[in-house]
Amino acid sequence: MSAATSASKKAQNNVQKTQVAIIGAGFGGLAMAIRLLQANIQDFIILEKADDVGGTWRENQYPGAACDVQSHMYSLSFAPKKDWSKRYAEAAEIFDYIQDLMKEFELKKFIQFQHEVISVKFDEAALNWQLLMQNGQRIEAQFIVFASGPLHVPQIPKIKGIENFKGEVFHSSQWNHNYNLNNKHVASIGTGGSAIQYLPEIAPKVEQLYVLQRTAAWVIPRDERTYNALDKKLFSRFEWFRKLHRARLYWSNESRVVPIVKPKIMKYGQKLAEAFIKFQIKDQTLAKKLTPNFVMGCKRILISNKYFPTFNRENVELITEAIQEITSDSIITQDGQKRKIDCLIYGTGFITDPRIYLKSFTCYGKNNLELKDAWKDGAESFYGITTKNFPNLFQLLGPNTVLGHNSVIFMIESQTNYIIQMMQLVHKTQTQAIVVKAEAQDQFNQNVQNQLKGTVWQSGCVSWYQQDGGKNFSLWPTYTWKYWLETRKVNPADYQLLGGIKPNNKTPHAA
Repeated sequence: MSAATSASKKAQNNVQKTQVAIIGAGFGGLAMAIRLLQANIQDFIILEKADDVGGTWRENQYPGAACDVQSHMYSLSFAPKKDWSKRYAEAAEIFDYIQDLMKEFELKKFIQFQHEVISVKFDEAALNWQLLMQNGQRIEAQFIVFASGPLHVPQIPKIKGIENFKGEVFHSSQWNHNYNLNNKHVASIGTGGSAIQYLPEIAPKVEQLYVLQRTAAWVIPRDERTYNALDKKLFSRFEWFRKLHRARLYWSNESRVVPIVKPKIMKYGQKLAEAFIKFQIKDQTLAKKLTPNFVMGCKRILISNKYFPTFNRENVELITEAIQEITSDSIITQDGQKRKIDCLIYGTGFITDPRIYLKSFTCYGKNNLELKDAWKDGAESFYGITTKNFPNLFQLLGPNTVLGHNSVIFMIESQTNYIIQMMQLVHKTQTQAIVVKAEAQDQFNQNVQNQLKGTVWQSGCVSWYQQDGGKNFSLWPTYTWKYWLETRKVNPADYQLLGGIKPNNKTPHAA
């Protein structure tokens, strides 16, 4: 039986059965699929709520969208792109690379588009997962991999009177490319990673741009160099040359951990960032407003050469007063000033707390425990991959595995390898399910929180890295090579194996 036939066969009760269900066809989901194929595991499906692959890079197509990780580090080591056009790729080129991955590895036959998962429940008797789609379809899977990513639900602020506004409104990740910004009065809320990219692009087009800033961001210079024809030829012809370049980038990024764990060192870099602001902003009063009042690195450090010069334009105004309300055609700030606008853009980022962005998605593990309840005091897992009381449920870029200094693709690769090892351990032991022991997960999370103490991320500011109360549930606290080392090989002692062998058991394994 072929892989496609095996993955799509139907049971008599019209429940689709598969061994591995991957939720999400973004970078993580496709990387997981490729690794499964390379391990000769072919009985899997990818469930994607949209009509195309790409995840973040499908959604975020706003003007100026680009990656803040170097191109050769933001690509899979086992499926590299050798002809990146520049040091930091723009969204369109990354999206094309993802499309190329789908074609190269013939992944489309495994993907079910417009299949949004709304519920998953662990069947303790059958030791498998029951999935329910938005369209009513049901799927039964032995293993589930969450690959929906931590940044995919837009953060929409609640503003008094917004329902009365007659103009155009959209979030940066839902950019309305059909709306003509030329000669319009535009208000943009937020000064995060997306806003600093699209603001310089739309400023020359609009009549007036109002930038509403709640908190200033640390922004450092961006390397805009391109790769010339010789570079591309060497990358393509000599594997060692490309790998050497990638290694140089990796270790350069890893060096950034030092000022993160020692904030006193970060203050030297902060002085350079302050000088960068003063150099690029003509009005020094304005420069002060654009200078953060927290230690650099406490919130995400952004990169751009265009952001600060945007505020030198006569048609751009920085507003630091809070919004009081929106009328049918204006935005009113708390100082009473009223500014007429035609368009409002949310550059407000994404909901990052999984307890909130999972609100329309239910996940029940052992003893009918709901994942949101398991995480009611904060999201925790074991290496961001597996969670106690949720057998055979794996996650990519789960709690405390997002990075503030290097490429998350490195983390995804470590996680996909670890997940495959767990699947193979189940097969080797002729069992049906694997679940992390509570003591292993609890000890791991205690170690993570201990390592986070004293870092710049815990230096006093409020960031999306944290939940209410200040606990950092997002970031890996130290070097990524340590994560790789600790997840390189599964330790069976950390896990409990469930169920004995069943007749006709078809657990994924190397052919």
